[in-house]
Amino acid sequence: MKVCDVAEKFSLKPLSVADSSREITGVYIGDLLSWVMGRAESGDAWITIMSNINIVAVASLADVACIILAEGVVPDENVCITALQKGINIYTSDKTAYELAAALAQCLL
Repeated sequence: MKVCDVAEKFSLKPLSVADSSREITGVYIGDLLSWVMGRAESGDAWITIMSNINIVAVASLADVACIILAEGVVPDENVCITALQKGINIYTSDKTAYELAAALAQCLL
């Protein structure tokens, strides 16, 4: 399923949309950046509540399809600008990480 389809289906609010046509092939949930860096897979939708600039670097290294910030988290504008420059999609949702992951699992299975 494409990032744009997931964003529309779950009413995700776009914060940085660099390539909404990327395919989401899995889901990873995590807030410990070093852990995400070593375990998230290319094409994953990464669900987190972390919002500092380091999420952009981790997303780039892990080659995730998008970052979804749970529980209404919104990063500083600089994070969104940097993400756009680096080709990283970032969305936010008021849903919890569990709700997002459960919904995505239904679409990807």
